[in-house]
Amino acid sequence: MKRTIRTTALAAGALIASLGLPAGPVHADAPAPRVDLRVLVVSDGGPATDAIAAELETAGTPYTEVDLRDADRPVIDAGFLADAVDGRPRARYQAVVLPNDNPFPAGSAEMTALADYERTYAIPQVDAYTYARPEVGLQPAVGTGYAGGVDGVRAEVTQAGLTGPFGYLDGAVPFEDNSPTVDESYAYLSTPAPGADFVPYVQAAIPGRATKGSLVGEYRHDGRRELVVTFVYNRHQQQFRLLARGIVEWMTGGVHLGADRNYFAVHVDDVFAADDRWDTELNCTPGDVDCPPGEGTPDPIRMVPADVDHAVAWQESRDFTLDLAYNGSGSVDHRQDNGGADPLADEFIADRSRFRWINHTYTHAFLGCRQDTDVVPWKCATDPDGSTQWMSRNEIVDEIATNRVWGENAGLPLENDELVTGEHSGLKVAPQQPEDNPNLGPALTDTGIAWLASDNSRDPVQRQVGSATTVSRYPMNVFYNAGRAAEQVDEYNWIYTGRAQGGSGICEDNPATSTCLAEPLDPATGYAEHIVPLETRIALGHVLSNDPRPHFIHQSNLAEDRIAYPVLDGVLDSYDGLFADSAPVVNLRMADIGAEMQRRAAWRGAVDAGRVTAYRVGDTVTVRAPDGVAVTATMPVGTRQGDTDFGDAYAGTLSGWTPAPGGTLALTLPSSAAVPGAPAGPTTGTEPVATTAPRTRVPAGVSEPVPYGAER
Repeated sequence: MKRTIRTTALAAGALIASLGLPAGPVHADAPAPRVDLRVLVVSDGGPATDAIAAELETAGTPYTEVDLRDADRPVIDAGFLADAVDGRPRARYQAVVLPNDNPFPAGSAEMTALADYERTYAIPQVDAYTYARPEVGLQPAVGTGYAGGVDGVRAEVTQAGLTGPFGYLDGAVPFEDNSPTVDESYAYLSTPAPGADFVPYVQAAIPGRATKGSLVGEYRHDGRRELVVTFVYNRHQQQFRLLARGIVEWMTGGVHLGADRNYFAVHVDDVFAADDRWDTELNCTPGDVDCPPGEGTPDPIRMVPADVDHAVAWQESRDFTLDLAYNGSGSVDHRQDNGGADPLADEFIADRSRFRWINHTYTHAFLGCRQDTDVVPWKCATDPDGSTQWMSRNEIVDEIATNRVWGENAGLPLENDELVTGEHSGLKVAPQQPEDNPNLGPALTDTGIAWLASDNSRDPVQRQVGSATTVSRYPMNVFYNAGRAAEQVDEYNWIYTGRAQGGSGICEDNPATSTCLAEPLDPATGYAEHIVPLETRIALGHVLSNDPRPHFIHQSNLAEDRIAYPVLDGVLDSYDGLFADSAPVVNLRMADIGAEMQRRAAWRGAVDAGRVTAYRVGDTVTVRAPDGVAVTATMPVGTRQGDTDFGDAYAGTLSGWTPAPGGTLALTLPSSAAVPGAPAGPTTGTEPVATTAPRTRVPAGVSEPVPYGAER
């Protein structure tokens, strides 16, 4: 530790001299440098640096991006990288991300400045995507390793990775292979060069050889530390999502603003009500607005008591809680039609404490414009003067308040400030109703609603409606009007096959937003073999993207064939096979999700406006933020905020939101979080060798089908 401090102090003195700042004798007790908690991302426009920048953006970690393609970009020199504040040397960036190990021309003064800066302040560098060769501590891939596609490869985290920055993983890092006709991933696999101080963190078997090659590893040389990544990726691919947290933890030493967690919540709409069933002959849903009036015979789908028992047992086995959005009228009507009996409601009420409950309005009425369903698709009814006929304020209030009273009388454990309207109605819905019902906001205020669900596919940005803030939800492509797998496949085929295959042609008419099937799915196997894996992958992608927004399905999907469970199990089983126990799925209720999204927006706004200052000096972290803006940070275990522990444990670190009293937050790091020093070895300042950028292959993505028809 003494050598680390001494090396840093001497280098800092040299930097002060080079900047023309007041110079003097350099002593071992020179002030420790200030390191700002901000990342420098030098981008070439490629997918790898874009992915890392997206991870920082989503987490709320401040970063500065310099685009090498921009003729007006700042020059990266000593003054850009460091200066002094109140006589203390300051490193303006805690980490550097480059598109590869040296993206500059031969003899570049900018790369020399970066290398000097990294040595001076022990600043780590991430090579977002480079190729294997001795300059990055690896043997050339050609001849001794492998260069080529790695679709479907099952990589693994090494022991060094598990005890280091990737300890939140269980070990496996599977690479996606979503399409047999698309090359999705390219990599260089190689072993450390002779004599190189290189530690692989993630590796995979080299084809045709008995050895394994590095995909992610740390290279220490010339007083610098580099994280060498030798596979290309984009921000959406699972392999990157699995490793993104560890890349940030490595580059920041586990001390940074922002936080990353894996969220999954599932709302089940229409509980106590019944959902209309898809007609496989008419290709519409009798009783709903997609069928012409009077066509077909409604055949409702409604859960039975055994489905409640199954849901309770499933939750216990998965340690997961479902959120049930209920319509009290569904039970009232059922009792009226069945001599006062409703075994389903009785069973749910008996097990009410096992679930979380959300007001879904009393009758599931459409709370927007009054619908003219004499035409398909429906349109808004108008007065003779052409003005839109709206559901009134009093009618909306009655739907909310009556359902609340019904739930309270049933003893449901409610949060009265949460609301899911039927079909997210009242909010704008294109093309028929391009604006919110003007009576919705006042009605929400009248009833004390703070959190209002919206459909992420059409209203993704959190916004204010009266007293309520929206919480956008992901619709799962498990249709509301399907209780059996064969019905789901039939409707799926209708939507996603072309007219020539007997489909609706919707996918042909919307090629940018949906994916046609080459041929219809087999009704007997299509659900398990195509829809379940696809929906699992899509939902898991949301879980791995630090995205707290909930998903929603319908009570019909827990009835009959119980078609929701294979998807939910697919998500949770996949997750359990990828992550260690220290990183569990975070299952929040709607109000907490809304608050998380709201805090993130305020924090991001403050960061973007330059109103957040954060830095580290020795074992002290200081954060200044505007009054009223909660601070988000990730710190090592043992970090203290005054006399209390900071944050909550997650993935081997502490993270969370902390209000900053008076605009200032002071954290004390544990001794185990000492600033990493420059590694042993020559520190002669040798100019880096210019290299050719690696082969650039933009990872292909497989577009996701639009969840058409999932809503009700």
